[in-house]
Amino acid sequence: MENGVICQNDEGVPQGGPLSPILSNIYLDKLDKELESRGLRFVRYADDVNIFVKSEMAADRVMKSVTSWLERKLFLKVSATKTKVVRPMKSEFLGFGFWKGTKGWKCKPLNDRKKRLYKKCKEILVRKRAAARPLSVTFNKLNQVIRGWINYYRIGSMEGFLDEFGQWLRHKVRVVIIKQWKRPKTIYRNLMKLNRIGKCNMSDEDIFKVANSRLGLFRRCSMNVVNYLLSPKLLEKANKKEGRPALVNPLNYYLS
Repeated sequence: MENGVICQNDEGVPQGGPLSPILSNIYLDKLDKELESRGLRFVRYADDVNIFVKSEMAADRVMKSVTSWLERKLFLKVSATKTKVVRPMKSEFLGFGFWKGTKGWKCKPLNDRKKRLYKKCKEILVRKRAAARPLSVTFNKLNQVIRGWINYYRIGSMEGFLDEFGQWLRHKVRVVIIKQWKRPKTIYRNLMKLNRIGKCNMSDEDIFKVANSRLGLFRRCSMNVVNYLLSPKLLEKANKKEGRPALVNPLNYYLS
C-alpha cells in the first residue's frame, strides 16, 4: 500500500513484507558462495550484509567488485546511500553497534533504537489515556514492549542504559497512579494505607504535604515520600485481587 492505496508490484517484494527475508536468503545464497570463494569474512541477514577486511584500501576494492558482481550476476541495484566503508566501531548491523573492550569486541543497541523504546513507552504512558484505563492494561502493554525489546537486544551490553531507563519508567508509572487517585483526600488515604501495609514509618505530616501540594504531578512523584511508598518492589509485585500483573524491571529481566 502506498499512501493508503493498494498497488500491484511487477517486480520485487513490498518493504517490510514477511516473505522478504526468506526470498532474500534464497536469492542471495549465490552471494554467500561468491564471498566464501574469495576468502572474505562476512555476515548477512536477508539483504543486509557486512564484509570485514583489514584495510581501507581493501575495503574500497571489495566494495566496488562486490557491487559490480551483484549488478552483473544477480541484476540487483545496490543502495549508494546505505553502502559505505566504515571502521567496525562506526558500523551498524540489525540495530546493533560495536565497541572493543578489554575482553574483545562486543555489541550494543544503537542510540536510535533506545530512543524508539522511550517513544513507545511514552505513547503508552500518556497521562490522560493511561489514567483513564485500568493499571493492569497499562502494565501489560509496557511489559510486552520492554520484554520484546530486551529479548531482541539481549546479546548486547546495556546494563547502564537499562538501569537509567528503569528509573525513568517507574517515575512515569508513579505519575499515572497519582493521576488516577485525583483528589488530595484519595492520594492521602492511599499513601497512608501503603505506609501502614509496608511499615515504612513515614510521618503523617510528610504524606499530607505531598497529597495537598500545589506542585505538579511530575514534581510530586520525584519526592522521597512517593518514591519510597510506591517502591520498585511494590510495582514489581502482582496484585491478584485487581488482576494487575507485576511491572517488569528492565535491568533484572536483562540479567536473569
